[in-house]
Amino acid sequence: MTDSQKIDAFIAKQTKWKEKLEKLREILLQTDLKEELKWGKPTYTLNGKLVVGMADFKNHMALWFHQGVFLKDKHNKLINAKEAKALRQWRFEENDKIEQKIVLEYVEEAIANCKAGKELKPVQKKGVSIPPLLDEAFKKDTTLKEHFQKLTPGKQREYAEYITEAKQEKTKLSRLEKCIPMIKNGVGLHDKYKNC
Repeated sequence: MTDSQKIDAFIAKQTKWKEKLEKLREILLQTDLKEELKWGKPTYTLNGKLVVGMADFKNHMALWFHQGVFLKDKHNKLINAKEAKALRQWRFEENDKIEQKIVLEYVEEAIANCKAGKELKPVQKKGVSIPPLLDEAFKKDTTLKEHFQKLTPGKQREYAEYITEAKQEKTKLSRLEKCIPMIKNGVGLHDKYKNC
């Protein structure tokens, strides 16, 4: 099955956003962008670089501009996507009209920016600084250290910062006690909130 056929299937399954997704797709296919399916969503690229994508949500659907930070946004359509500094989102709610001319204007500007090489690269994450209290716990319990090292750097950083941010030693100790079983279970500090 081609990406185009997969996107046909993705749109066919829609109930609430079908018309809007079809309209946006029609606009995007007028450009030089290549249509692909990434992360299960329609995505449009230029020479392998992500330019724009479409996504459906419960209360809105959106166009994601992967380097949207460089767009002039003269119609004030974009919102900052907090997860990524370069990403900008244009949301459409149920009664919003898709203005083809304005959408095309934004997409063409995004393409021009991509061709010009405008790109905000993600900042490389710094290493994890282990707080002394956690380091002591590792010395007492070597399995704790093994479990901690199996976590992603992001999850390791969450735990380290959570313990370090406490002002009082008593609070640091109680936070460490709370974290130990979670670390041993291989879960991140904030995992229960991430799947909501």
